[in-house]
Amino acid sequence: MAAASPSRRTFLAAVSGAALALGAPSVGHAAAGDEFDTLRLRWRDLILGTGYDPAAQPFAGALAALGATAAGYHAAMAPAAGSLWPDLPLAANSAHITSSWARLNAMAQAWAQPATGHTGDAELVAAVAKGMDHLYDQVYNERTSPYGNWWDWQIGSPRLSLDTAVLAHDALTAGQTARCVRAVDHFVPDSAVASYSGTSTGANRTDLCRVLAVRGLLGRTAAKLALARDALSPVFPYVTSGDGLYADGSFVQHTYVAYTGTYGEVQLDGLARLFALLAGSSWQVTDPARGHVFDAVEHAYAPFLHDGLVMDVVSGRAVSRGLAAGDPGGVPADDHLRGHAIMAHIVMLADSAGAARRDRWYGLVKGWVARDTYRPALTDPGLGVADLARLATAARSRVPARPEPVGHRLFAAMDRAVHRRPGWTAALSMCSRRIAYYETGNGENPCGWHTGDGMLTWWAGERGGGQYSDGFWPTVDPYRLPGTTVSRKRLADGAGGEWGAARPDTDWAGGTTDGEFAVTGQHLEGLDSTLTARKSWFWLADEVVCLGAGITCRDGTGMETVVDNRDLGAHGTPVLTVDGVRQPGAQGWTATFRHARWAHLDGHGGYLFPGGTRLSALREERTGTWRRINPGGSTEPVTRRYLTLWTPHGTDPSGAAYAYVLMPGASRDATAARAADRGHLRLLANSGRRQAVEVPALGVTAANFWTAGTAARLTVTAPAGVLLRRTGATARIHLAAPDRTGTPVRLRWAHPVRRVLSAGPGVEVVRTAPALEIAVDPGTACATRTVVVRTG
Repeated sequence: MAAASPSRRTFLAAVSGAALALGAPSVGHAAAGDEFDTLRLRWRDLILGTGYDPAAQPFAGALAALGATAAGYHAAMAPAAGSLWPDLPLAANSAHITSSWARLNAMAQAWAQPATGHTGDAELVAAVAKGMDHLYDQVYNERTSPYGNWWDWQIGSPRLSLDTAVLAHDALTAGQTARCVRAVDHFVPDSAVASYSGTSTGANRTDLCRVLAVRGLLGRTAAKLALARDALSPVFPYVTSGDGLYADGSFVQHTYVAYTGTYGEVQLDGLARLFALLAGSSWQVTDPARGHVFDAVEHAYAPFLHDGLVMDVVSGRAVSRGLAAGDPGGVPADDHLRGHAIMAHIVMLADSAGAARRDRWYGLVKGWVARDTYRPALTDPGLGVADLARLATAARSRVPARPEPVGHRLFAAMDRAVHRRPGWTAALSMCSRRIAYYETGNGENPCGWHTGDGMLTWWAGERGGGQYSDGFWPTVDPYRLPGTTVSRKRLADGAGGEWGAARPDTDWAGGTTDGEFAVTGQHLEGLDSTLTARKSWFWLADEVVCLGAGITCRDGTGMETVVDNRDLGAHGTPVLTVDGVRQPGAQGWTATFRHARWAHLDGHGGYLFPGGTRLSALREERTGTWRRINPGGSTEPVTRRYLTLWTPHGTDPSGAAYAYVLMPGASRDATAARAADRGHLRLLANSGRRQAVEVPALGVTAANFWTAGTAARLTVTAPAGVLLRRTGATARIHLAAPDRTGTPVRLRWAHPVRRVLSAGPGVEVVRTAPALEIAVDPGTACATRTVVVRTG
């Protein structure tokens, strides 16, 4: 398994918000003498940005901060045998080489950018040149054999060294530029992209092509630019396994990890830059399959962006990065910073996508910017000048802001689902033989064991966008992630293995959707545990119905299902009400309710327990550090308050079950009224064989059949997820087979049917009377099959 890049937070901190998109005018541009010069100057502008006022905020502040950071690096630089900075010994860690290049890059940016206080500073750029020579002499040269992490040698260091050489080009000698090029040729030969395999896939392949393209323009080598362009082509087609973009909008890296928010962000950034760099040149990207990149903005990226953040369920081990060491009072590399970067990349790509797409994407970005009140994007101190400028371009355009959509998206290829309703959004993280429980590697995220055990995250109410941003990951109990069913068995750091190796031996994770409502299910097997369970989620208009059954374990420890675990912030004391009774707000308070029917947490939402349940509750303060979950993290203690609700299943249960309903953003009165409405929700089945519900007011019957069987009037001959919706005399039946065996399924609906209005691909109508019977070829990709009928 290929190791991945070091912490993006470390990289961002090292370059002090280096540009990731387009932004403002720079100094020292020479007239373009030929096409190589034209591309070099264009790349310089892509790094530094164009079109903003350096005297206006937030740009003036960002430029001043860049200047201060660069000055600090300059003052601390002390070339010596084995290091360029004393705190970054080059032989000790390959990441120190990349970090050294990052500091030189920040210094070069401060020299090249306006209004940094060091613009055009001859002494500063001379130090950059001296540092480049020193790194070449000491370690980054054609005589060195790589050690440590491959990423530093083939992506991290070459990207930064080449960008630094482009920025400082007019102050470097031809010999200095040639040495930079020779070193890159040594570590990133043409063979790095000869095969689309190993570490040369997905976002990594895009990064390698970026290195080859900049090396080509800097070294004035047409063949390198042609190679970079052509080697992008394997990135464009949809994949059906392993790394890359899938037709359903999934993005996977490291073979088994859902990674839209991190490696997907890197891929979007790299492709947007390369499209812009090569546009109109002799090496323009013309592969027709590049259209998938444009489609992905709305199909793959936008579904995971919510009010400016990108959901943690698709960010892999990056959730552990948070606040970097030595950065007290800094900006955590959280879901908002990652989301803002993706938004900036979308704006950058828009210039290559045509006017219609550009306007739609500007509307998306404008909406996200307007709604992000947790960390306003246009003043995010974690962003560089160019990102800020690109976001400002969209936010200040005349295009109307687009609202968050309403609907459901199922990403079957990476075991994820997103449900959006007016006022709230939820996301589900599952795992299977195809997708890991979690990812750990390079010491990052060692305790993320249960992330794929049905973790259900949601945003609504007063905490809104800060729910999983404000110190959640270093302080949450990792055995009580919201929505999960877990054994309390203690697990070792990194249990299950690195780089997505930790996967269950199960296939069922997925479901079916009509684009508004959905059915999802997961056959859960515990990590390093004997736990087995069947979990289902029914996604409806203002609620998510959560069922679990067949919960069995022989670990000799307690078992529980975590209804929720809300981060209340550093000082939060929202009122918890259980069955109409206000509960104590003191920290350390705990209670068990023998037959709870409903609960409500002010400013968050409500919870229903059909038929009543044994419910445990806990208020506690938890303290942790980012260093505990990431070796590059801060050691500064972080304390947050939590309200945890869970259903205990006892020690070593056999066939235990649970049922609860989540109502995000609901008021206390709305929650109490729904609990009193005994006819709203009918639990038709909750066993290890089938789980099914009916909501008459919505015309919905929904079921997960884990085996052939019957629920209400629905009968199937093989495992399947089924969603039936009736509107007047029209009924729509949606079916998928999340076990992905390809076994044909016959479905019978014991209801008179007048005629068939439509039958989608893979559906054969066998008969309509005395009941509807269809034969379904479900395929092996958990695709939804649909039939629409007029009832009699």
